[in-house]
Amino acid sequence: MPDYKEMYFKLAAKVANAVDILVEAQQQGEYDYSEEESPVILLNNSRPEEKGSDQA
Repeated sequence: MPDYKEMYFKLAAKVANAVDILVEAQQQGEYDYSEEESPVILLNNSRPEEKGSDQA
């Protein structure tokens, strides 16, 4: 008969390792994003042309 208790603990350990890897990757991504220089975005106050406005 399989030792389900041992199988469960092995699975739980592997899941905990996977969660640790994912959390570390997320934190590294957040750090990399926060360290990156933000581009300067200029916004114009002009309105886009309306359809049919070129007709006289």
